[in-house]
Amino acid sequence: MLEVRWLGRMPYDEALELQGRLVVARREGTIPDQLLMVEHPHVITLGSGSEESHVLAGPEELDRRGIQRFDVGRGGDVTYHGPGQLVGYPILDLKPDRTDLHRYLRDLEEVLIQALETLGIDGEREPGLTGVWVGSAKVAAIGVRVSSGWITSHGFALNVSTDLDFFGTLIPCGLSDRDVTSLERVLGRSVDPAEVRRAVVRSFAAVFRMKPVAI
Repeated sequence: MLEVRWLGRMPYDEALELQGRLVVARREGTIPDQLLMVEHPHVITLGSGSEESHVLAGPEELDRRGIQRFDVGRGGDVTYHGPGQLVGYPILDLKPDRTDLHRYLRDLEEVLIQALETLGIDGEREPGLTGVWVGSAKVAAIGVRVSSGWITSHGFALNVSTDLDFFGTLIPCGLSDRDVTSLERVLGRSVDPAEVRRAVVRSFAAVFRMKPVAI
C-alpha cells in the first residue's frame, strides 16, 4: 500500500521536519510507504554535491526576491523549488528487492516519463545525468537520500507552471549549458495541477507496483 498525501503549499523546513518523522516511523514499521506531494514557497536547496559558485544570487538579492536557502542531506547539486512546481517526497522502504540506488533513481525517472506521456509530452533521460528532459531542457530534477535501513526521503521536482526566471538565481543541478522548462511552456497552454498529480500517482503506483490510498 502507498499512502498519498497532498500537503498543498508548505514551507520547506516544515516539509523537511515531516520527512524526518516519517522516515523514523517507516523504519519502525508503524506506517506503510508514503508519497508526499507538496508545493513550496521560493527556496534554493543545496545537496551534498553542490558548489557554492552554483548559487548566482547573493544574500541581498535572495532576500529581495523572497527566496530562502537551505543546505540539505540529499544527493545532487543546487536546485530551486517554488510555486507552480510539483515536489514529490517518497518515503519508501526499499527492502528487500529494491536495495539499489541506481535502480531507484531510474525508477523515479520512469514515473515522471510515464506521467508526462499521459499529458502528451515525450520525456526523456539524458545519459550520465539524473532527471527528466524534454528535448535539451530539463523539466524535472531528482535528488534523493537513502538512510540506514534503506528508507528513502527527498525526491523529485516537476516544473508545471513554474516561473522559470527564478532559475536565473542559480546554475540548476550545476549544468550551466542546459535550459530548464515547464509543462506549460512545452504544451503552450495552462495545465491543471490536479491532473498532473493524478498522473504522477498513477505512474508511481504502476512503476513501484503499489496500491495508492489517499489520506
